[in-house]
Amino acid sequence: MIRSRRNEILVAYALLAPFILIYAVLFVYPSLKLFVLAFTNAPLIGSGDWVGFKNFQRLWSDRLFWTSIWNTIYFVILSVIPSTVLGLVVAIAVNRLTGWLQSLVLAAFFLPYILPVSVVYRIWSWMFDKDFGIAQTVITPFTGGEHVSVFRTLPLFMPAVAFVTVWWFVGFNALLFIAGLRNISREIYEAAELDGAGSWTTFRRITWPLIWPITVLVMTIQLILQLKIFDQVYLFAANVRTDATMVMVQYILKQAFQMNKGGLGAAASMVLFILIVLVSVLQFQLLRARGER
Repeated sequence: MIRSRRNEILVAYALLAPFILIYAVLFVYPSLKLFVLAFTNAPLIGSGDWVGFKNFQRLWSDRLFWTSIWNTIYFVILSVIPSTVLGLVVAIAVNRLTGWLQSLVLAAFFLPYILPVSVVYRIWSWMFDKDFGIAQTVITPFTGGEHVSVFRTLPLFMPAVAFVTVWWFVGFNALLFIAGLRNISREIYEAAELDGAGSWTTFRRITWPLIWPITVLVMTIQLILQLKIFDQVYLFAANVRTDATMVMVQYILKQAFQMNKGGLGAAASMVLFILIVLVSVLQFQLLRARGER
């Protein structure tokens, strides 16, 4: 019996060993190197001298660093909650459908999510094009009939990128919500219907509480993803002032890869990592606590 138990443990360790090895090589070791690099003045490639907290002091006094933080947080505010709410609305609407129509509508919403970011950029750069973009018909009534170069107008840039991102991710969020909705027993809804509960009461008293864990999951995933925003902003900002629209990952790219300041880039990466951990864990705990109440 003891030998059988020991063999099971050995097999378990043997199966876990490749994952642990890959995880250590690809995540743990680079993370430790990043931590050490953040306290040096090393270039991107090569060693440097230990400078303590000077890199973090430079970040504190760098106006561009604070601009990148604000742009990142602003983008998160514009994208996370709308994409979560729209994902829930789409999921409820799709869940009411049946048969091939349900599959067709769900596929239509999910299709953008599988597109690469370069294709998303090309689609919406055409849509918002100042001269012949279809979206200009929606914009011109608010601009006195004048066409606007959306991605070259600073106040419109981040909301427009957030809009594109919400369109891109709403299908993925809806898919998660649909999985949660299908786990709710139909008998609960039938009992509520017999008690005379209306649609809003059913949603507020049954659907919303039961899919709250999925809501927490969706918002946490979106928060982590959007705090690391880079691709969309980088592509759409090709023809605008990149310093004014810079997000944190762009700032890290500029310092480490363009200006060859590996230590400063590592310090900025640590700040971003800590920000993601703190914000995502705090949000997760707050939302979970609300759901438990």
